[in-house]
Amino acid sequence: MKDIPWVSIKRLPVNKVSGFIASPSSDLLSVEEPLEIRIVYGPEGIRTEKNISITMRTPGNDLELALGFLFTEGIISSHAAVKAIAHVPITCELQKENVVRVELTEGFMPNLSQSDRNFYTTSSCGVCGKGSIQSIRTVSAYTNLARQQQIRLSAGVFYSLPEQLRLAQSNFEATGGIHASALFTLEGELVLLCEDVGRHNALDKLIGTALGKNMLPLSAYILLLSGRASFELIQKAAMAGISIVAAIGAPSTLAVELANEFGITLLGFLKKDRFNIYSHQDQLLIPALHEN
Repeated sequence: MKDIPWVSIKRLPVNKVSGFIASPSSDLLSVEEPLEIRIVYGPEGIRTEKNISITMRTPGNDLELALGFLFTEGIISSHAAVKAIAHVPITCELQKENVVRVELTEGFMPNLSQSDRNFYTTSSCGVCGKGSIQSIRTVSAYTNLARQQQIRLSAGVFYSLPEQLRLAQSNFEATGGIHASALFTLEGELVLLCEDVGRHNALDKLIGTALGKNMLPLSAYILLLSGRASFELIQKAAMAGISIVAAIGAPSTLAVELANEFGITLLGFLKKDRFNIYSHQDQLLIPALHEN
């Protein structure tokens, strides 16, 4: 743990369910926050500053991330194009160092033909995280969707999901390198499954399929993610009205924050005999949580 900077991890309270016994505990999660990348370019005296991208990342090595992003997106062609790079202060109540400003040399003109597709959000405070969360409310049709009653589920329902996912993932069985998103009934029956090399694409495919079948909102289903739960995946779940998300991997801090904000019960580290509950445990009546 000594090699991991504490800006990159955070301890949060969780409920650990092992077998059919639950107990309060804590867990270390990777921090997820937005990073805005800005560039300054143009001839001396008429310099232009442009927001290039907001990307979700774990804090640390932000300057290197910004440089790598600009290079791999073809916006700069070499390090010689960079005159200066630094974090810049922003007016934000959270006081996060979530903006990197890259000043390019006066004689270099960046290739901006593809830059617009990379900009994550135009929220005035998207770099705070809170602004990114609030911006979802402006476009989601299901942000006020209230659960009418608590759902009583056995922990065994969740324990059955990973094996069902594994058996149904034909592409993963063949390649070992594919992500999946799956939709299950509250009884644990597989309804839909979509795969893709990108975890975000897999969930987009799943929600698109459900949309085409007129199934939204998906509040009466369990969403299972084959990997970790990031901000973007919980955002997509919120947009589709999903209220229970289980991930085989770990959630990030911003994913937990978003789940709390939108009333989503978020489970992580789901195995055949254990999982952690990171948000809204009160909305899920697992007997173990209320009898021990």
